[in-house]
Amino acid sequence: MPGRGVLPEDQAAPGPADSSTLHKEDLCSKIKEQKVVVDELSNLKKNRKVYRQQQNSNLFFLADRAEMLSESKNMLDELKKEYQEIENSEKTNMKK
Repeated sequence: MPGRGVLPEDQAAPGPADSSTLHKEDLCSKIKEQKVVVDELSNLKKNRKVYRQQQNSNLFFLADRAEMLSESKNMLDELKKEYQEIENSEKTNMKK
């Protein structure tokens, strides 16, 4: 009889510390990625074209560079804010 492999239900569920650590690492990765996007858009010449990829698609459409830069900065700020909230909650839990 062939082995069935390891199924997700066979593995131990990650604890709350593991999931918050994974989420924190994921946020760090997204923050780094977003910083690169902001830097790249900031350093483009004014006449360069920028394209936005449609979600869940391989289609790209021409977009406004200034608008894309603004959206990217806002996204970076939101990610940093979320990361800071996690940091603060961890510090609060450590004090208890």
